[in-house]
Amino acid sequence: MFPEYRDQITQLKGNDHHFTRLFDKHNELDQKIKNMESHVEAGTPTEIENLKKEKLSLKDQIYVILQKAAKA
Repeated sequence: MFPEYRDQITQLKGNDHHFTRLFDKHNELDQKIKNMESHVEAGTPTEIENLKKEKLSLKDQIYVILQKAAKA
């Protein structure tokens, strides 16, 4: 996710607890969605869709933080 911001991600993960929580939650949701889609974990199509929307929202929040960090 966002390879062009690799340096900012590394810095923020070490210094910004809010960013780290968002980043970790995004990765957690990504894995949960993959598990549901591959039937490793139970999930309805509606549940998967809702998780994808939540994951996208987190990604948007992460992107805003990364853009601000890149400008600083």
